[in-house]
Amino acid sequence: MGSSPLQSAIRSVIEWGMRSQATLSPQPKATEQFGSLTFNDQVQRQRLPRDVYKALRRTITHGVPLDISTADIIATAMKDWALEHGATHYTHWFQPLTGITAEKHDSFITPTTEGRAVAEFSGKDLIKGEPDASSFPSGGMRSTFEARGYTAWDPTSAPWILVGQNGSTLVIPSAFVSWTGESLDKKTPLLRSIEALSKQAIRILKLFGSDAERVVTTCGPEQEYFLIDRNFFLARPDLINGGRTLFGARPPKGQEMEDQYFGSIPDRVMAFMQDVEAQLFRVGVPIRTRHNEVAPSQYEIAPIFENANVATDHQMMTMEVLRRTAPKYGLACLTHEKPFAGVNGSGKHLNWSMSDDQGNNLLNPGETPHDNVQFLVFCAAVVRAVNRFQGLLRMSIANAGNDHRLGANEAPPAIISVFLGDQLTDLFEQIEQGAAKSTRPGGILDTGVSVLPKLPRDAGDRNRTSPFAFTGNKFEFRAVGSNQSIAFPNIALNVAVAESLDYMATELEQALQKGKALKDAVAELLQKVVKENKRIVFNGNGYSEEWREEAARRGLLNLANSVDAFGELVKPEVVETFERYKVMNRRELAARHEINLETYIKTINIEGQVMVLMADRYILPAALRYQKEIAESVTAVAEAGGTTREAKKLLDRVSSLVDQLRERTEQLRDLLNGHGNGGSEEHARHMRDKVIPAMNALREAGDQLELLVPHEEWPLPTYREMLFIK
Repeated sequence: MGSSPLQSAIRSVIEWGMRSQATLSPQPKATEQFGSLTFNDQVQRQRLPRDVYKALRRTITHGVPLDISTADIIATAMKDWALEHGATHYTHWFQPLTGITAEKHDSFITPTTEGRAVAEFSGKDLIKGEPDASSFPSGGMRSTFEARGYTAWDPTSAPWILVGQNGSTLVIPSAFVSWTGESLDKKTPLLRSIEALSKQAIRILKLFGSDAERVVTTCGPEQEYFLIDRNFFLARPDLINGGRTLFGARPPKGQEMEDQYFGSIPDRVMAFMQDVEAQLFRVGVPIRTRHNEVAPSQYEIAPIFENANVATDHQMMTMEVLRRTAPKYGLACLTHEKPFAGVNGSGKHLNWSMSDDQGNNLLNPGETPHDNVQFLVFCAAVVRAVNRFQGLLRMSIANAGNDHRLGANEAPPAIISVFLGDQLTDLFEQIEQGAAKSTRPGGILDTGVSVLPKLPRDAGDRNRTSPFAFTGNKFEFRAVGSNQSIAFPNIALNVAVAESLDYMATELEQALQKGKALKDAVAELLQKVVKENKRIVFNGNGYSEEWREEAARRGLLNLANSVDAFGELVKPEVVETFERYKVMNRRELAARHEINLETYIKTINIEGQVMVLMADRYILPAALRYQKEIAESVTAVAEAGGTTREAKKLLDRVSSLVDQLRERTEQLRDLLNGHGNGGSEEHARHMRDKVIPAMNALREAGDQLELLVPHEEWPLPTYREMLFIK
């Protein structure tokens, strides 16, 4: 008989410790490796004719279309570079509405009439691919018999080499659209939203004398994740099929000692992190941070800021590399928002800002923010955008996994609000009263220890309970879930801010046309915007019940779950805004709404089905065996004349839980099969209001049995093992 998952996990840790004692060969310098597998600007400059390189840069920076002859030259250079790195195939890598990435590989090799083969790759091959579009989620935009879809090369995101065990592949970041031209992916509307925001931001910049021609949104997403031994992962059907544990009693020790956060990184985990970072460095992902997170076996990886489109690509690559690399170290990487009940879940804090093509961060307040009128305009525009489109932003982070996390004392609440900090709040209060005349300084922090340096102190504290917080020169959208793409939160922010910048630019332009001085026009507009949108600003404890009551008095939305939030995407004012800025049309938005509902329903259904399977085939047999053991023991003791009172109590307790488990399993099975023929919204409400409570009830019975059944007879790895054996 094979060893148990626990024995296998312990052995893998011991074996890893022995292997790690071996002398490691020197590693290449990170600076030499960074971008070495990327067809980046440096490679383009070296390999492309001067005029072709300039044409490509115009396309990347200003959106000027490439002609086919120029694309042919680029394709040939890209192919030769890829072949030198061992590539045999290429793929148009895209992000369909599944939440993950997709790829179809084609070979460079073309047979010749002489029976040999040559490597070919044309401009047409580079620019366009044609995967089947019928099997991806489309929300009704594509029928099964309407299969044609196109991938389109995105030149703003550099191609890279995917190194495999037996060869390499040239990966070409691409958009994905249907034959009718509608977006079937996340990249296309993201690029549209960046262009929409850029157009409105340039109007503001020109009023302040800037000659910038383009503005991009930038972001740096922090990725939280769990690592557990792979033996445990493979022994848990719920982790394999749903990414989270559907049964599992809380361990005696969780995170209450607060000894995991920023603690020493275990050797096996450190080796994994270094491998991941090396792979990401080679493909140009600027990873900067690694550390232990709050929960046991939870960690974080974070990059520096990039163009939001590139950052989104890099984020998806990061999650893929995390998952793909973990098995090399006997680990499994979990990116679900709540893999383990009772300990902190995982988020993906989206740090977001705006930058012009001259490298200026438009949300940098400078040393004296009260004098930085341009910054105040852009900052006020963001605050207005969050207030006006709080429902859209809440919807952008809505999914079944994030429902387990939002609103708990570990993550921002479902109520969207803006944290500005002491300094900016003071400035906005001054503006509301008339004008900003002074900036509250941060000062110097003296630790009282002579050998330690005096530290410049920020003008305001941080607030980890805020879903949307200003953190110095950017906003941090903290409510994004760890397992989702950052594309749609970016799209929602870009569209909301574009509308706000449009409004403010129009107000200022009209005031100037009437002969008003820019300074006076800005002062009047800022005062109006602050007064009308100050309800969204909250610097206090977002976890408190008092805030929920205060938010209700302010008229803020409290969309407690995803089913409540999904409908925000198709509200008339949201649809009108998306169409006005040509980011998505009504049909594309309706399709995404339908896909969100379908994904929610399917997620809960999968989890429910797995729970039924685990209860029937894992937990119930173990509980019945234990019940039989107790019953036989009671009989034997009674026959020997012993006292059986306590044993009978235990037997009654186990028997009652077994009955509860069987009854609740049947109830859940019936609810999964009995949702009726209602539409998607009705079905989603059924899942939320009927199925999830039934799952919680079943879990309660299963978890109580776990605490009674002897450990050697319990069929599933427990939290005690999964979270603490590293």
